[in-house]
Amino acid sequence: MTRRIPYIDLAAQHRPLRQELLAAFAQVLDEGHFVLGDRVTQFETEFARRMGVKYAIGVNSGTDALILALRALGIGPGDEVISAPNSFVASTAAIHLVGARPVLVDVREDYNIDPSRVAAAVTPRTKAILPVHLTGRPCDMDALGEIAERHGLHIVEDCAQAVLAAYRGRRVGSFGAIGCFSLHPLKTLNACGDGGVLTTDDEALYQQLLLLRNIGLRTREDCVLFSGNSRLDALQAALLMVKLPHLGEWTEARRENAARYRQGLAGLAEVRVPDDPPELYSVYHTVVIAAPARDSLRDYLTSVGIGSAIHYPVPIHLTQAGRTLGYELGSFPITERLAGEILSLPAYQGLLPEQVDDVCAAIRTFYKEVRR
Repeated sequence: MTRRIPYIDLAAQHRPLRQELLAAFAQVLDEGHFVLGDRVTQFETEFARRMGVKYAIGVNSGTDALILALRALGIGPGDEVISAPNSFVASTAAIHLVGARPVLVDVREDYNIDPSRVAAAVTPRTKAILPVHLTGRPCDMDALGEIAERHGLHIVEDCAQAVLAAYRGRRVGSFGAIGCFSLHPLKTLNACGDGGVLTTDDEALYQQLLLLRNIGLRTREDCVLFSGNSRLDALQAALLMVKLPHLGEWTEARRENAARYRQGLAGLAEVRVPDDPPELYSVYHTVVIAAPARDSLRDYLTSVGIGSAIHYPVPIHLTQAGRTLGYELGSFPITERLAGEILSLPAYQGLLPEQVDDVCAAIRTFYKEVRR
């Protein structure tokens, strides 16, 4: 291997789109309309069409999408929301920030929430399930939907890493009452800054979310409820519309990279690579392997010029903030074990097949020659 392989390369992604992005930027400057307006509406309409839902609402971050979804459903103090401890902290923080109690349950080996543990955690105070489609792999929505229906619970989907992912042919973000997406720069569909989207088929929730993202304003003079400012900028919407037509090919490129990792690491007993069952359309926001001596492996990859990441090294319940939730080391054994094994490999669109082969070769070298 003679060249450096970064974990992510945003400059390379933007290079072929540079002139289109600059033209979109210039058009917004010339129009002088920077808050909401036609640009945002156009993006919302197209995003909703691609997700297979009636409505999409652009907001300023995936975190705010989660908070506004819970608020729109009337979830607050005294309520409980069940979620997973191995997510990015925003999923649990959103529950806490609306005044509800986060109830965490362990995950399966595929990193997604375990429905059997969700069912066991339901109490009379439970109001919603918040599954996280981690790594871009859909959760078991049949099982979660059955639990929600049996107990009269809402499902709020955290789709931050899973734009275009599908479960049995149906896009994530269309199963629950509300889907929540992130447009963070590291996501497959990424703003040039922060951004987020909510999806729903419920017109009443749609109208409520429009108010909640815009300070509770029906018109500039008519404030019908108190809320914050969580609007998606028109400039970001314009840039996203340049990128949106490429989302399908970018996603397929990530899936091809994941398949090449499966092939390149096949038979290496020390490493577990994500499988790809036919009922799931996983989008591989991250390609995560589980491996012994993970930290040493990562150090070795760094030494030969290969970038990697860990999503996430500290489970939510073991962070300083998470310790206030009442859990402790040992509360979620699968999550805690995986946190010490997982490693995210380069998988971005634009990664060359020979670069994937180089990463696989380096991992094999580590286990066969370096770590004995």
